Amino acid sequence: MRKRLQEQADNHEVETGDRQFVTALHRGLDILRAFTPDDRMGLGNRELAARTGLPNSTVSRLTYTLLKLGYLIYDEATGRYRMGVPVLGLGYACLGGIKLREAAQPLMQQLADECGDGVLVALGGRDDLTMTYIAAARAARGMISLQLNVGSRISLGRSAMGRAYLAAVAPEQRAELMARLADKAGPERWPGLKAEIEEAANQIGNRGFYCNIGQWQADINAVSVPFASPQGDGPPMAFNLGGPAYVLPRERLENDLGPKLLQLANTVKHIRD
Repeated sequence: MRKRLQEQADNHEVETGDRQFVTALHRGLDILRAFTPDDRMGLGNRELAARTGLPNSTVSRLTYTLLKLGYLIYDEATGRYRMGVPVLGLGYACLGGIKLREAAQPLMQQLADECGDGVLVALGGRDDLTMTYIAAARAARGMISLQLNVGSRISLGRSAMGRAYLAAVAPEQRAELMARLADKAGPERWPGLKAEIEEAANQIGNRGFYCNIGQWQADINAVSVPFASPQGDGPPMAFNLGGPAYVLPRERLENDLGPKLLQLANTVKHIRD
């Protein structure tokens, strides 16, 4: 799957005649995107090749270039690469440019404090076939919570946040993403996954929020609300509230926290107007 996507990107200029598309830049960014917060020990060239679908020789040249520019750090003892400080600078520049995050963070914190221990309130946007947290809030005095923070990535197709996002995007983009999710899931898993995604869209259409009961992880429940900027100055995003199932039973999500998360999203829209 990953190799196929890489081949599609590499053939973009040939197929579309887009002479402005720089394949080498695309490949370099794909190397950086291959890293996740869980890769604390770093990644070697072979692992990067497996994750990106790029040839080993290409990966070697790209990691060498990124190393020289400071975007990667090389550990001689392990033969692995880790992200360098300049990447962090890009991330903070991105967060600083998202005005929605500034408007939403105080309201998210207020809701997290009201919900109590174990609840995480988050705002996320899409990155390929994942959702990336760009803001997160948990109860100030909480002792337990999901181990997710800004920069964490979760599944587009299985998470509450991802399914809320899919319900909000334009039909043509949704069709493209659904096709890619189907390819990734395979013919055996896709019918069930597709039905769950469609159910999420139905719930959002009927009541404005979607409850995911153990479908992302068996012991985790969540509720999510899509968010589209009223000014049209940014891509669709989604608000999410999740935590352990024993803290967030279905009844609490449907009758209390779902409506409150929807109210939060509507309040943010009015702030942005």
